[in-house]
Amino acid sequence: MAKLKLTAGRVRAFTCPADKPQAFLWDADVNGLAVRATLGAKAYIYQGRLNGKSLRVTIGDVNVWSLEEYREPKTGKVITPGARPEARRLQALIDQGRDPREVKAEVTAADIAKREKTKQANTPALEAWQAYIKARASKWSERHKADHETMSREGGQKIKRGRREGMPDKKEPGILRPLLELPLSSITRDAVAGWLEQQAYRPTRARLAVSLLGTFLNWCSDRPEYRDQVNPDACTRMKKDLPKPQAKDDCLQREQVKLWFHHVQRISNPIQATYLQCLLLTGARRNEMAALQWEDVDLTWNTLKIRDKVEGERIIPLTPYVKSLIDGLKPARVVLLHSDDALKRSPFVFASATSTSGHITEPRIAHNQALKNAGLPALSLHGLRRSFGTLAEWVECPAGVVAQIMGHKPTAIAEKHYRRRSIDLLRVWHVKIESWILEQAGIEQQKEETLKLKKSTAA
Repeated sequence: MAKLKLTAGRVRAFTCPADKPQAFLWDADVNGLAVRATLGAKAYIYQGRLNGKSLRVTIGDVNVWSLEEYREPKTGKVITPGARPEARRLQALIDQGRDPREVKAEVTAADIAKREKTKQANTPALEAWQAYIKARASKWSERHKADHETMSREGGQKIKRGRREGMPDKKEPGILRPLLELPLSSITRDAVAGWLEQQAYRPTRARLAVSLLGTFLNWCSDRPEYRDQVNPDACTRMKKDLPKPQAKDDCLQREQVKLWFHHVQRISNPIQATYLQCLLLTGARRNEMAALQWEDVDLTWNTLKIRDKVEGERIIPLTPYVKSLIDGLKPARVVLLHSDDALKRSPFVFASATSTSGHITEPRIAHNQALKNAGLPALSLHGLRRSFGTLAEWVECPAGVVAQIMGHKPTAIAEKHYRRRSIDLLRVWHVKIESWILEQAGIEQQKEETLKLKKSTAA
């Protein structure tokens, strides 16, 4: 093939014949360098041989590349890249037995990796946190997932339920949000320690946050995309710097039972009133009772199937008064669901037409108002569960029976391995507990299980 010394003029004048797909003008100075012209485009190329095989590499557009390299005189910075120096570099790679195409791919990959690493180094850890939730959420309970979302929320959302007097009307950012807005590499032991100093006023929440954060960092350390940025020991031994949380002891006392029932039964919403009484008389956790479905209520054999957050589910007796309360909710089974505008039968005993879950979610407002009207001290919904366990001691009920009804894991060896109480045995004690509590409340218990509140002297 004919060769000419390439010049700017010859390159500019060279065109592809109309009857050919491409044409080449080869340089006489640098072996393998040529201008390739196609219809509407021209570029410098290099062609050589590696291991007996021909290879061709495109250097670049003739409008971008010059034949020779031009640099800034003072700084030495390349102003215009040169095709001839680039062709010589490519030939040098071939002389070393390296394929220029593979070298280019390696350089490109390294450049992409460097830019990605720089991007990740400046990306908030919140992005990895969201990826972590997405990857692990299928193995978590709804409560555990909600904890992760609540602790990382942005804040500023309007509080719709459970707002107490004096509280702001908007939600605060999640407790972990300040840390998760930092890059992963910046979540160090010092950063976590400084954050903990600001969270010491709520030790229980901070302890949970440290636990969740530590698990998240360990997950990141096992992921190749985060491994080089994360400090997996950032949370190690941090909980010891927090004050120990104070155990809550709110509990309904014997002399307060009558007043509590009197005002709870006056709550205008029968679903809320029934729900609160069932919490006290079963010792169930608030979410376990809220999610109770009609299919879990056996009115024939008088049992309740509780969806236990620890054991999966447990069967407890359906005592006479609780049965009468639940049976009275049947007319309220038809509620307006969110799925469409049609009236549908709710599967939940304590149904709600406004909550996204379909069941009662926020009875605390009504409960707190009832406590205020009764002049009783503050009592949480979990305090009702605590009250059941405490009041059960008045009938000298075995601790193991109470624990089984409430869904506590057995602690003693005998309880773990040698006690398998039947539902009938649980029923004997559970009915005694209920009967005693109702007696303190002044609620008449008739043989035909028609239970009503005694007329108070105030009435």
